Amino acid sequence: QAFLSVTSILNVAVFKDPFVLEDLVEEMKKQSPALSFGPLQPDGHIAVQGSFPALQVLRDFLLLKVKSLLEKEEREGGGSQQRLRRRLQEPGVAEMRNSVRDAHGEKHAVVLDTNLYHYMRHLLPKAFQANGLVISEVIDGDITTVCVQNAGGKADAEHALRVKKIIEKYSIKLQKILRKETIHFKEQDGVEKQSYQRVCERLKPRYPGVLTIPYDTHIDVVGTSPDIFEFTEEVKR
Repeated sequence: QAFLSVTSILNVAVFKDPFVLEDLVEEMKKQSPALSFGPLQPDGHIAVQGSFPALQVLRDFLLLKVKSLLEKEEREGGGSQQRLRRRLQEPGVAEMRNSVRDAHGEKHAVVLDTNLYHYMRHLLPKAFQANGLVISEVIDGDITTVCVQNAGGKADAEHALRVKKIIEKYSIKLQKILRKETIHFKEQDGVEKQSYQRVCERLKPRYPGVLTIPYDTHIDVVGTSPDIFEFTEEVKR
């Protein structure tokens, strides 16, 4: 079983005047090879599917495009830019304008699959440690939001953004190679759960790349496909 992925419908029609949309979509595909793109619709909408971090990377790429349009608008001005201004004032794009203005702010968020987050915390703890920054998380079921922000202005404004991008980079790479297997408990009296947990603890030294996450009704096993296959087979014996 793979991790959570989401489908987002993007409206790239705002870029119609300054860019050829088909060329822009090809550029988006090269920029974000981890994402799956649907066909570009005549009205400028396109479906994009993938992990939360990969979609955020694409969003940042499009924000840079919006920023370049805004800078061009400010330089040129005049009546020829009126249509561009109107498009950049549309609700969805106005939100992107605000994001551009906040791009150098102190707080950044990364949305992760919760099991992937636990795996990163377990095997890559240094990714969540940085001097002068506060890195916190909000776990909401299958989704975890990681917030990166400056601690009292001790770090420069770009530091939080760099750490956010590091977390995104690791998560996108891990999303490609990790899988999840679920071991369900047949009994709910707690005895079976304790038995499984003891076996998992005994196997951990042999499988350092495997993370087990116990719940009331099951245990999630996270790792590469070969590792979790061998691990779960050992547990079920």
